[in-house]
Amino acid sequence: MKPEALAAEILRLVGPAANVSKATNCMTRLRLELRTRPPDLEQKLKMLDGVLGTHTSDAELQIILGPGRAASVTETFKALLAKALSSAEASQQAHDAKESGDAALLSLRQAAQGSAVGDGKALHETIRRRNATPAKLFLKRIANIFIPLIPAFIACGIITGLLNIALKVFPALAATPYAALFALMGNAVFFGMNILVGVNAAKEFGGSPMLGGTLAVILSHPGLAAVSLDGFSLVPGRGGIIAVLLVTALAAWLEKKLHRLVPEMLDLFLTPLLVLLIAGFAALFILQPVGGILSEWIGKAATAAIDSGGALTGFLLGGAWLPMVMLGIHQALTPIHAELLSRYGVTILLPVLAMAGAGQVGAAICVYCKTKSAFLKKTVATALPVGILGVGEPLIYGVTLPLGRPFLGACIGGACGGAVQASFSVGAHAMGISGLPLAAVTDNLTIYLVGLLTAYIAGFCATWLLGFQDPEEALKQ
Repeated sequence: MKPEALAAEILRLVGPAANVSKATNCMTRLRLELRTRPPDLEQKLKMLDGVLGTHTSDAELQIILGPGRAASVTETFKALLAKALSSAEASQQAHDAKESGDAALLSLRQAAQGSAVGDGKALHETIRRRNATPAKLFLKRIANIFIPLIPAFIACGIITGLLNIALKVFPALAATPYAALFALMGNAVFFGMNILVGVNAAKEFGGSPMLGGTLAVILSHPGLAAVSLDGFSLVPGRGGIIAVLLVTALAAWLEKKLHRLVPEMLDLFLTPLLVLLIAGFAALFILQPVGGILSEWIGKAATAAIDSGGALTGFLLGGAWLPMVMLGIHQALTPIHAELLSRYGVTILLPVLAMAGAGQVGAAICVYCKTKSAFLKKTVATALPVGILGVGEPLIYGVTLPLGRPFLGACIGGACGGAVQASFSVGAHAMGISGLPLAAVTDNLTIYLVGLLTAYIAGFCATWLLGFQDPEEALKQ
């Protein structure tokens, strides 16, 4: 049986799809964790053409398929599983909608009662569906490469930020071994960033994570400096994460093609070898130079925009960030932050963009002060603490966006705060955090806090002047 047919038969026997809690593979086996075990399952599986045997280890069912075939069948099985789960979820949603009656009438009733302003879940879901375009989904996939790295960025950034503050207060600490150790710990994520990105990128693009990591090691290896081929000098780390993203995308595409072309008996040995050789040489002689040009352009463009534009650039970026989030194009800046951190140790864009969330806080405080709706006051009071800590979604979808004009007030607050940050080129040693916690990883704590306070006040004042229709007044009408 072909891998597609075999995967479909295995899913039919172990299904329905909801019965499969986990599907992985090793070199020779498809490994499944099932919620319930259908009767005579192993006997039925052994009768399939292509199944060499089965084995049960604890709660795991292992289906022996052989080298090469295990990987191809697992890939198809996961795709079929995801499709089946998606179809089942869509059917359930249609059933729920039918049971609930007229959804439009229900929405109008909720709005009249003020609850539509409360949680904004329907609005969030509508925006999410509109943003599910191929381009935006691609940007989200790129962002997903860096999301697992955020805890490391935060930890290393805080260490670096606190160390910088300590050295300014106590300069003598710079000569101690403890300062050197903390500096090493703060720089650790940047030292290994290419490898970490290579592993995550290969996984996200559908390739082997360890091959992606190995290719990233090749691009970063210090031994490249000693190699010169026909006058072409190799430079370790050139192109940074941009080069790593390019080569892992190529390697994942190549690996998928080779899995289909290489005979199954040779797939385990030949495919990774060809991927490493072809993608490795392509990376060193084509993708790394191209990545180097793109990397340098990104770094110079970002710094030039802040240096030359100053407050105006910060005003525009800080004001535009919330609309960018709504349009789903904010994901494009995630690799740019990472590249700036890799090249300079700080990102000067993050403090500017973080002001959008601060403007949101100011706008929400204004709403709390002006509204007569007890429900809306409770919503703001619940969402405001996490908003101050940099998590803005509850305020966006639960307060400012449903009310309309307060969202514009939040944008104005973010613009004013962004102008302050850009005027002094405040940088951040980490990404993934925002709001008040970001202060701990900035290179200019005082100015960052001034910009944060400016965004709060501007967001409050702008929302007060713009006004909004209070749900309590709308009910009376």
